[in-house]
Formats: sequence, C-alpha cells, structure tokens
Amino acid sequence: MGGTFNPPHNGHLHAAQQAVQALHFDRLLLIPDNIPPHKTMPEHSATSAQRLDMTRCMAQEIPHAEVTDMELTRGGRSYTVDTLRRLKETYPDSTLYFIMGTDMLLSFDRWREPENICQLAHLVVIARDEHDRSAIAQKAAWLQETWQAQVEIIDCPALPVSSTEIRADRERCREMVPATVFAYIDQHHLYF
Repeated sequence: MGGTFNPPHNGHLHAAQQAVQALHFDRLLLIPDNIPPHKTMPEHSATSAQRLDMTRCMAQEIPHAEVTDMELTRGGRSYTVDTLRRLKETYPDSTLYFIMGTDMLLSFDRWREPENICQLAHLVVIARDEHDRSAIAQKAAWLQETWQAQVEIIDCPALPVSSTEIRADRERCREMVPATVFAYIDQHHLYF
C-alpha cells in the first residue's frame, strides 16, 4: 500500500486493516512515496523522514504490517510500476496485491504502464464513500476486459477521510488520525 501518508490517517488505517482481514495477507508493506507523480506536495508538508516515521506509528495498529523506505531511497518520482517490479524481483514466488482508494482506481488508466501493473499485481480497491461503489464496479470490469486485471473489491463500510482537511484543522486531525500519529504531529509541530 503506497501513498504520500501526509499524514497517515484513519482512512489509510481502515483500508489496510480491511484488506488484511479480507485477503489474509502474510505481510502488508506500507510504502511512503518519495515524489508522487499525480499531485504536488502542499506547502508545509511533513518531510520524507517524518512521513516515514508517522507511517511506522500507524503500522503498529495493522496486523502483519511493515514499513519500507524503498521509494524514498530510490529517489525521484514514485511510480507504482517501478516499485512492483522491484517487489517481484525481491519476492518472485509471491502474489502481489496493490491496495488503492476509489480515486486512484478511477484514474488508473492514466498511470505509467497500467497494463504492466495489472500483470504484476492484483488491484485491491476500498471505497471512500458509498456512492463510489458503482463507479468502482464499472472501472473494475473495464480493467478486467482491457488488461485482464485481477481486481478485488473489499466490501466494507467506507470511511471518508481527506488529508487536506486534516492538515487544515487541528481538531479534525486529532479525530481522524491514529493517536500515535497525532502524538507525533503534536511533538514535531507539524501542519499547524
């Protein structure tokens, strides 16, 4: 599961926990982006090291979770296809799954080498809200037909959370991030 994790929030936590529970993963790798290719990091963002530390805080609450800095140490833009290729080299006998939210699935065909991502890993999708479910099903069918993608849709209550909202409101942040992440944010005077 990749992302900017700026900061890691309860939506990330919920998605990871639901995926682990539904698909019985042996291991879940949380991989903070170095430079996300699809958006610009906002001003006053946490540093890469801080995002890595906060992701480690969140990982304590997810069974079988580990945090890796592989995209941070690789440098440059973080493209999923590059990360999956490296993971496939590292774990050649493993089945890889890539966890994403609705917004990422809906824009997936505009990613770098989406057809190769579909060959390297199963896509695991968690809805951000109840209205996303029909759009997810339509896009999953298209990806399956177009690139033979294996798409797993996790059926669970959605938990809509926005990192942008969290960074703008201290009280919302306290409510929407794991307690250990909020303690880190507070200790390092991040975002506010």
